Amino acid sequence: GKHRIVIPCLGRFKEEYEKVSKLYMNNKIRTTKYTLLNFLPRNLFEQFHRVANLYFLFLVVLNWVPLVEAFQKEITMLPLVAVLAIIAVKDGLEDYSKYKMDKQINNLLTKVYSR
Repeated sequence: GKHRIVIPCLGRFKEEYEKVSKLYMNNKIRTTKYTLLNFLPRNLFEQFHRVANLYFLFLVVLNWVPLVEAFQKEITMLPLVAVLAIIAVKDGLEDYSKYKMDKQINNLLTKVYSR
């Protein structure tokens, strides 16, 4: 059947641990959705999956056409930019709290049973 090998990361087993640990994935918990590099593109991608945001984007694009222009171009963009910014800040704060919780859980001390 299946078996499990546990190699302590201490003392004389340190070299063996480093050699074997490269072969396997770590067991850290990661529940966050974003990283610093992908926050803006991924957040915008998710926000534009909402129909309301697409509608406001359509109005902004439509207002840039000179024939259809109803308001000043910048005024039409304000509601969309405000909603996107508020939701991005909310998502960022939620993801940061998840990151802190993950870090706390990943740094907990554990006990390993050994005969």
